[in-house]
Amino acid sequence: MTPADIRDLAARIRGEVRKAVIGQDVTVDLLLTALFSSGHVLLEGPPGTAKTLLAQCFARSISLDFGRIQFTPDLMPGDVLGTNLFNFQTNEFTLTKGPIFTDLLLADEINRTPPKTQAALLEAMQERKVTIDGEAYQLNDRFMVIATQNPIEQQGTYPLPEAQLDRFLFKHTLDYPSREEEFAIVAQHGTRTGMKTPHAFGVEAVITHDELNAAVESVAATKIQDDIIGYVVDIVRATRTSPALETGASPRAAAALATAARARAALDGRDFVIPDDVKTLALPTLRHRILLSPAAEIEGRTTEETLMAIIEQTAAPR
Repeated sequence: MTPADIRDLAARIRGEVRKAVIGQDVTVDLLLTALFSSGHVLLEGPPGTAKTLLAQCFARSISLDFGRIQFTPDLMPGDVLGTNLFNFQTNEFTLTKGPIFTDLLLADEINRTPPKTQAALLEAMQERKVTIDGEAYQLNDRFMVIATQNPIEQQGTYPLPEAQLDRFLFKHTLDYPSREEEFAIVAQHGTRTGMKTPHAFGVEAVITHDELNAAVESVAATKIQDDIIGYVVDIVRATRTSPALETGASPRAAAALATAARARAALDGRDFVIPDDVKTLALPTLRHRILLSPAAEIEGRTTEETLMAIIEQTAAPR
């Protein structure tokens, strides 16, 4: 599959999602980049910004089975993975699969469940398999997690540990739409209080599993020159020496940024990576992998400001 084919596939997916979701083009592009990079996405935004509808429409447009888990403080790992139940008719244990056995999983308000339950996702996100009572069960190679969290209300939440955050390729912050976009949203959705399904908006699958697999394999072949790799490494290493940061990004973050840049290039119809691909994706790739120093927090600095300064100060190859 050529980069032009991948660009056309992405355009078709965007067109289907736009039938139901107005705005959020940047979010859709990041989801596409994560999809073709075999990565996961953490979305942070206030309620009512179409996070759930976006995930549903995205899954429907790419022929993936959709599953959703509403994370709550009393949720247990078995509620996510499933459990073996004894069948009195056969005198055997039978696996009752949990909602994680799907293609695209929406982990809604993931920070509202304790770390023990959050950790149930770690193996699935990293290795695309789950272990139940000592037996491993393989998930789909295209298994993808879209997790959400609400930045407004923090009472009764459990911040995600660093190991969990590092499993996400991107962390993206959603904002409220512009006035024009909100006008269009009200005009289209202001007919009833309940959320319509993607089917009601006419969202259809526009890419098959075989096409998706071929696109992912083609993205891996996208060329990235040594000077671009050096640019990625320089940005990541700069996060470790910045006095405003207590903890910088890891080598895994550098590899993830290079992988995402390949997918971004393919989505634009190119078979090679340019510095702008890296610059565009550096913020969502690194913002959840670094920690501000106490002094920077006292000064009122933010993670985004610090990262943008590092990106701007790092010389890009010509």
